[in-house]
Amino acid sequence: MWIYLNDRFVPEEQALVSVFDHGFLYGDGVYETIRSYGARIFMRDQHITRLYRSAEAIGLAIPIPRKSWPDLLHDAMTRNDVGDDRRDAYLRITITRGAGQIGLDPALCPTPTVVIMTKPLVPPAPALYEQGVALVIAQTRRNLPSALSPHIKATNFLNNILAKREAIAARVFDSVLLNWEGHVTECTISNLFFVTSGRLRTPSVACGILDGITREIVMQLARDEGIPVEEGRFTAADLSQADECFLTNTSMEIMPAVSIDRKAIGSGTPGPVTQRLRALFALHRGRFLE
Repeated sequence: MWIYLNDRFVPEEQALVSVFDHGFLYGDGVYETIRSYGARIFMRDQHITRLYRSAEAIGLAIPIPRKSWPDLLHDAMTRNDVGDDRRDAYLRITITRGAGQIGLDPALCPTPTVVIMTKPLVPPAPALYEQGVALVIAQTRRNLPSALSPHIKATNFLNNILAKREAIAARVFDSVLLNWEGHVTECTISNLFFVTSGRLRTPSVACGILDGITREIVMQLARDEGIPVEEGRFTAADLSQADECFLTNTSMEIMPAVSIDRKAIGSGTPGPVTQRLRALFALHRGRFLE
């Protein structure tokens, strides 16, 4: 694997970061995960814009001009022999505060660390889309937005990791996190939707969720099809009484969920609205590629 580190591509074994890097010491950094369909990157500009938004929110200056990212990402795909007719690409961009003396002052780090890792995208097994996945309500609560804004895609992922451990212990696909008020937010790496009486519902960003890029696409596709969309504050009881449920993110697109806390959601199979939106996403996907 060829990895972009700071200002050049290096072999994986040479891609070394200092133990004094504040991303390692304090989780002081931001990231984005991006995918391609063949050679075309999905929602490239939106992902890069969100990367800069996250960096700006923590006072981190990205040392790469915005105009350079398209060529840089395609170079990463070419060097790693992905992003073609054979294999879609998975790209992860990580920007940390950089190496500096131990301490919390960002001024201790004169130069940010930039990493781009690229590999073949490994999508979820087809059977998961056909059968749907199981979820649990996590005991871990979502970070308080006033303490750490969910609009910052920060490298400190401990909140999500704790919830993921609960899913692993329960032997299910993922956990649903509630917020400080007991309202549904999102899963550990995906946004959450559910359907009640034909109405598509999803937690509002005010509940403390990341404004997912695929989330926005799904809501727009639903509105274009005349499916009512409601963003709001919902409880675990609302979710358990839903007719359908699904998760969204860039790499897995739309994943049906069929149970929560061992209780079936609706019929316990992927529902018609979920299937319809999956088909619409596949049909219109070309609109969202560079």
